[in-house]
Amino acid sequence: MNEKLLNYILSGQLMKFYKSKEWKQLRLEAMKRANYECEHCKRNGKVTTRNTINKYGRNTKMDVNHIKPVRRFPHLALEIDNLEYLCVDCHNKADGKDEMIKKEPKFVNEERW
Repeated sequence: MNEKLLNYILSGQLMKFYKSKEWKQLRLEAMKRANYECEHCKRNGKVTTRNTINKYGRNTKMDVNHIKPVRRFPHLALEIDNLEYLCVDCHNKADGKDEMIKKEPKFVNEERW
């Protein structure tokens, strides 16, 4: 991996990494490899693309996900085998964000301060 990109990750400047031409090119390769379909949905017999209408009546958002997180495994950030193309719902599940979203806020007081 390019040392400059590695330094971006190690110093917490992830937006600079994600704006790099190397990332953008690899991201496109991952999307093409998946035939622009969510890889998790496909394994479950469902086809989800960015043209699939979601539960809100909008086109589904799609992401390229690092299977092993960039912050913990920076040396795998530009490895195509560490990438998967997912719909936002599957991406949230893969990252454990769906459980955080489902949790109800804790009761603070009657006025919810």
